[in-house]
Amino acid sequence: MTDQLTADPTAERDGATAMAPTSWWRDAVIYQIYPRSFADSDGDGIGDLPGIRSRLPYVRDLGVDAVWLSPFYASPQADAGYDVADYRTVDPMFGTLADARALIGDAHDLGLRVIVDLVPNHSSDQHEWFRRAIAEGPGSPMRARYHFRPGRGAAGELPPNDWPSIFGGPAWTRTTDPDGTPGDWYLHLFAPQQPDFNWDHPAVADEFRTILRFWLDLGVDGFRIDVAHGLVKAAGLPDLGARTEWHLLDVGVSPCFDRDGVHDIYRSWRRILDEYPGERIAVAEAWAPTLDRVANYVRPDELHQAFNFSYLGTAWDVATQRRVIDESLEAMRRVGAPATWTLSNHDVVRHTSRLLQADEGDVAGRRPAEVDPVAGLRRARAATLLLLALPGSAYLYQGEELGLPEVIDLPPEVRQDPAFHRATGQDGYRDGCRVPMPWEGDQAPYGFGPEGGASWLPQPASWARLSVAAQQGDPASTLELYRAALALRRADPALGGADNLRWCEGPDGLLVFDRGDSLRCTVNMTDAPIRIPRPGQALLTSGPVDLSGAEAEIPADTTVWWVPGSPDGAS
Repeated sequence: MTDQLTADPTAERDGATAMAPTSWWRDAVIYQIYPRSFADSDGDGIGDLPGIRSRLPYVRDLGVDAVWLSPFYASPQADAGYDVADYRTVDPMFGTLADARALIGDAHDLGLRVIVDLVPNHSSDQHEWFRRAIAEGPGSPMRARYHFRPGRGAAGELPPNDWPSIFGGPAWTRTTDPDGTPGDWYLHLFAPQQPDFNWDHPAVADEFRTILRFWLDLGVDGFRIDVAHGLVKAAGLPDLGARTEWHLLDVGVSPCFDRDGVHDIYRSWRRILDEYPGERIAVAEAWAPTLDRVANYVRPDELHQAFNFSYLGTAWDVATQRRVIDESLEAMRRVGAPATWTLSNHDVVRHTSRLLQADEGDVAGRRPAEVDPVAGLRRARAATLLLLALPGSAYLYQGEELGLPEVIDLPPEVRQDPAFHRATGQDGYRDGCRVPMPWEGDQAPYGFGPEGGASWLPQPASWARLSVAAQQGDPASTLELYRAALALRRADPALGGADNLRWCEGPDGLLVFDRGDSLRCTVNMTDAPIRIPRPGQALLTSGPVDLSGAEAEIPADTTVWWVPGSPDGAS
């Protein structure tokens, strides 16, 4: 199904080994690593690039095709590295450029590709351009590379428009001129430490084209583009009017999100990516009102993939799941792109907890609630097998393969999500999905760092039984379920990217579909068992299933993969 990576002897850039074209991204399983929470090599409590390198064999053995690394660039860390001060340098807390180069090389040696985050909507307020813009005052040419505007009101004391920040408060901060008097305002759709670039200025476009080449030359296989829908703003930055609040997941028709002008930017990036061998890719974090609008980002001359946030927020019921899956496949089919599927990431409540909340799949920023951990894990395991049976590419978030729940009881003094400390923000509870990985042992930090060390966010005592070491080799564990599912997915040509999903009839509450002629997936989305004639031999189940007779009783929140045919496996 997914080709193994092979070296292309004609492609060498800065010593990096490129990979032969395979259209690998159409059916790839990509594992997201949040660097500060994956593995700590030096005992400072924060994960780093050498720590990631040491754990890459674990990622390879999980059975994925690539890793995606959240930002590790030089940053004051006002928003966990999404405020970048220097796009060509590794922050010392994570290591060095040599560490990044070595990580990429090790990953390639293990057959893993490497995707890195790119943050083009905004920089840090400590970026050289912005620091010069502030220091040089009004008239500085650097100010044109951001959105500086005079204020409204008699003395310019009011923001230039009524836009709110997604992290809470106004999207504008007033500057102080070099002479100490109040000055112009600058735009920041997120934290005040994250001023938005002005993508109408040619220097901004030129800079990011060189940044792309810098990391491609270093050997990365692609980019995940943060806030890909936000780069272009409406001319004149008009007021919202009656709508004076918004949420990143509810963009609608907006003066600063999903503007048509972003597509010219991504066409220019695609031309750069296509210059490099081995099919380097770009993935859009693009929130848009409809899946058809999302599909615009992955037209043949633009980006390769776009995250499917519609699916991430889909409720756990048959009719809604079928509708969103169909709409996703059809929207991507129209532009010749693969669908993508994910259940968790570094910005949302982990699906072991979220899918059992009263609002089920909703990710619109509500405070995470406490749920029954046994029931939550059961539903999460069922959802994972459903996701991995769908056509296209899948994204996994570190720790979901261990069944980690959302940590909802972090004390306020340890939280670092900037929205947590700003009233009316997006939600402010993203720290709960970022608690560091448990690797081994009975006490925190569970092998995250050297013995006797700590972790930047506290790990629950209950995580001892969820560590990698505790689950390794246990056929009933969530870790071994992921490994088994990924191995089956890799081995079966009918899975992955093939456009061959066919819905089947089933009892109320049972989602049933075939992938070609080789796999049937059944998902009980109710809170009671469902009995069905056995459709074939059971390949994999998300939980215990009675398979002793001609019928199978599928428990609540349980998924089964079958080989269609007679129950003994004969077709």
